[in-house]
Formats: sequence, structure tokens, C-alpha cells
Amino acid sequence: MPPSLPKGNAIIGQSGGPTAVINQSLVGTVLALRELRAVKKIIGMRHGVNGLVADQLVDLTRTPARHLEAVARTPSAALGSSRDKPDPEYCARIVEACRKHDVRSFFYIGGNDSSDTCRIVNEIANTRENYELRCFHIPKTIDNDLVLSDHTPGFPSAARFQAMAFAADSLDNASLPGVKINIVMGRNAGFLTAAAALARGEGRDRDRNGPHLLYLPEVPFEPARFLADVERVYARLGRCQIAVSEGIQTADGRPIITTLMQGLDRDAHGNVQLSGVGALGDTLADLVRTNIKLAGGRSLRVRADTFGYIQRAWPDPSPVDAREARAAARFAVRMFAKGDTSGSVAIVREKGRAYRAAFRPVELADVAGKTRHLPPEFIAGHCDVSDAFVKWCRPLVGNLPPTARL
Repeated sequence: MPPSLPKGNAIIGQSGGPTAVINQSLVGTVLALRELRAVKKIIGMRHGVNGLVADQLVDLTRTPARHLEAVARTPSAALGSSRDKPDPEYCARIVEACRKHDVRSFFYIGGNDSSDTCRIVNEIANTRENYELRCFHIPKTIDNDLVLSDHTPGFPSAARFQAMAFAADSLDNASLPGVKINIVMGRNAGFLTAAAALARGEGRDRDRNGPHLLYLPEVPFEPARFLADVERVYARLGRCQIAVSEGIQTADGRPIITTLMQGLDRDAHGNVQLSGVGALGDTLADLVRTNIKLAGGRSLRVRADTFGYIQRAWPDPSPVDAREARAAARFAVRMFAKGDTSGSVAIVREKGRAYRAAFRPVELADVAGKTRHLPPEFIAGHCDVSDAFVKWCRPLVGNLPPTARL
């Protein structure tokens, strides 16, 4: 006997930083819900739960499949996203809005905060408000910091961007030698910065290609040791390309930028603003320029770039990522269809020489509000990643453009 599902409307929202494939998850959810008789109408939230409580909604029930497929191939969040971190009072308003619109299934595409929103909304609706509402989190984050998953939709495409951007930038750096510092997103997890290592390729130039140094939030950053690393690489190659996570920190957990600069902006949650600002790159560049001199006292040629938001939704997604983002959404709908009352989706890697992924359900409480870090076996020393990381990451990003040098 098929399970008895609550008949009513389904609602979908997107939250957190956009990605190159978040719309694959959106479209996968819509198309899968259309197959369920219990779902009367499919509603999209404009700008996440903020749009839900403000009654800014869009009916997706009969949006033509051809248009949905075009949306799926489009980067960034088609419904608009939100940085709201709802507390219990906010979540009670979400439940009230769901009751108003006869919503019985709630799907939220996002990262840690989105899974926690699902958890709180589910508990308030079914326990305090006595309103049957089933809540499902569909994973998304370029940071790859959700626990229980091998990787998360959005990360492979952002990792692909890192590999290609660093490869091109390394060729530029070789043409006009100097020190080049690139700041990569990742406040607490170094997966995205680590992905820059794929830019080195596999050919005879692998040891010469950048990035030559990688600095991760999982490894305490020491300015004096950083300067010694740069000096060592420059002495060997006559240049140095560096990948730095925006979240590098001291041994006691303070963002390194707070030890080098004062008066930094903070976000709505009180965190030092790291993404989208050039302070860290400029400060590290000045540190190198001031402390490392060439013969005759001349300063090195030093430049810094902060990739910022451009790395989130570059319109060249990993093929693996596009497939898995949609499949994760369909899996979440299947959880609802078979009678689950809540949950999230984890991507797991199956054993074997060839890459294959599978999906499994996880409890919201097991993923909500938790952060995954780059594991020790993926880190080599204090300024590099291991071959194990490269082997793990390579099948996720797809084929990369080949390069050659004279």
C-alpha cells in the first residue's frame, strides 16, 4: 500500500549563496512533485522564507517544462535567495504562512542554516501548532561543509572554477613573473581553496605549475612562516602563485585578518566580513612587498586578487554537479512520497575504481548547524594538500582544458 500523504500544496525556496547548479535542484523538485497526486499546487518562495512570510510567491504548477529546463541550466538562484537565519519566532511565522496557503510539504535548498530552518519549522508545525507539515532540506553549498556527505551540490562546479582560474592565472604569472596571491571563499572549511591544486595538472610541468602554496583554515597561519615559504618558492622558480582561504586563522581560532588590520566590517551575524572584500589579499601582498627584497633592496612584483562572488555561479558547471544537484532534489521528493515526515539528503561515494555516487536520507538534527572541515588525510604539511585530496576531487570537476609550455 502506498503511504497516505497529506493533500495540499508544496512550497520550494532557495537560501544562502547561489551556485552554478542550485536551479537544477529547484527544477528537479518541481518536476518530481508534479508526479504526485497529493500535491495540488507547487509554489515558489521569492528570496527564501523572507518571501514566504511576506507573501511574495510564484505559482510553478504549470510552468512549461521547456522553460524549467532553461532555468535549470542557468546559474544563480532563479527564485532569489536569502541570508535570513530564522529563530523560533520567525519559524512560527513561516508555519503560519504555510497554514494560510495550505502548504503540507516544505522543501528548502541550502546549506547548514537552511537545514536548521527545516528542523525548527518541522518541530513547531507538528508539535506546537498541531499542523501536519513535512519539511525536507535539499543540500547546497560551494564550501562543501555539510557533515555526512562526501560532497555537496555546488561544490564540484566551484571547484572546477578554481582549477581553471588558477591554471590560467599561473600561466599569466609565468609570463610576467612575480608573487600572485588569490583569495578563495571558505570561512571555516578549506575544500574550495584545496581545489586550486587541480590547476597543476598531471604532466611534466606539474611541479612548476601553480598554485605553489595553499593556506587553509584548518592549519594555523603564521605570517613569519608564510614569508619564509614565499621566499623559498621564489628562490627556486623566480615566481610564486599562492591560494589563500579567506578563513585562515591563528592557532587560537581568530581570523588572521583581524590580527593584521583594525576596523573591519562585520556581517549581520557579527562575523568579520570576509567574502567580497580585498582586505586580506591586499594586506598579505603588502606583507610580502615590505619584508622580502630582491638584490639591491628592490621589492618583489606582488599582486593580489579576491575572487569573491564570481566563483559561486560561473556558467560552466561540472557535469557531475548538474546531474547530482537534480538527483538530490528528486531523492528528497521521493522521501516525502514514501511517507517520511522530514529529512535531508546526503551524497555518498560508492566503493570502486570508477566514480559513482549514491544518495541516502539523513535526519535534519544530524546535519543542521554542523560544519565539516577538510580532513587531515587531505592536508600535506602547513601549505599544501595531499595526493589523496587530488584523487578524491578530480572526478567531481569534469575534464579540464589541457595546457602546455615551451
